[in-house]
Amino acid sequence: MPWFIKPKERKRPEREDIWNRCPTCKAHVFKEDWHNNLNVCPRCNYHGKLTAYERIGLTLDSGTFREINETITPSDPLDFVDGKGRYRDKVEQTRAKTGLNESVVTGTGKIDGRPVVVAVMDFRFLGGSLGSGTGEKILLAANHAYDRRMPYIVFSASGGARMHEGILSLMQMAKTCAGVARLDERKVPYISVLTDPTTGGVSASYAMVGDVNIAEPGALIGFAGRRVIENTIKQKLPDNFQTAEYLLEHGFIDCIVDRKKMKITLGRILSFYNR
Repeated sequence: MPWFIKPKERKRPEREDIWNRCPTCKAHVFKEDWHNNLNVCPRCNYHGKLTAYERIGLTLDSGTFREINETITPSDPLDFVDGKGRYRDKVEQTRAKTGLNESVVTGTGKIDGRPVVVAVMDFRFLGGSLGSGTGEKILLAANHAYDRRMPYIVFSASGGARMHEGILSLMQMAKTCAGVARLDERKVPYISVLTDPTTGGVSASYAMVGDVNIAEPGALIGFAGRRVIENTIKQKLPDNFQTAEYLLEHGFIDCIVDRKKMKITLGRILSFYNR
């Protein structure tokens, strides 16, 4: 018998990761503490992403949310295929993973007892991209607010227009802007809340045309990326370029509101409108 027998490697038991690492300050925070703090870093105030339903739960009065147009799904007019596969397959995989049919959830609810219509984007669904289904849901929600004279609030979180649908995705920019612009005919308030990130065709359309434009702290807000702009203008951009703080300083948004104070702030804004 050999005098040496290599012992079998023991498989280490899987341990549940109990930490979240803040992408900004690199601090390790207990997941439970991270969740209890609304996905906000307790050390540097970095505002992490929320799912659409998490944000709805934080914003609307408990038990008041009623979803509308939930059956609308993406279309594939180009039968799009790239190096990573078919677009329609990506959509089905994303639907199965997230439980969503599109990158936005729309519905009605109440804030401090005041009826509102909301549209909340979810970055997990193909980067919160603006596709034909997304634009349709945002427009129909705007029409719902128009017909019932209810304030309309949109929470944006998006990388921009969905390239898989070509020109049809770009058409949603004009379509959604037309929908929210019509609200002015009946003096229906439109409040836009920009979260991290709000970029591309979304920032260039309905996200920046609110009667009141609010942003979360540190949110990335812009159209083209930093490298594209620097390479185009051959200049170095400020370190805080395209942040919520930079946009507030230059007059592009009205205020920056911490997540914990968002519902209170929205309630105060709505209180100024007579119904």
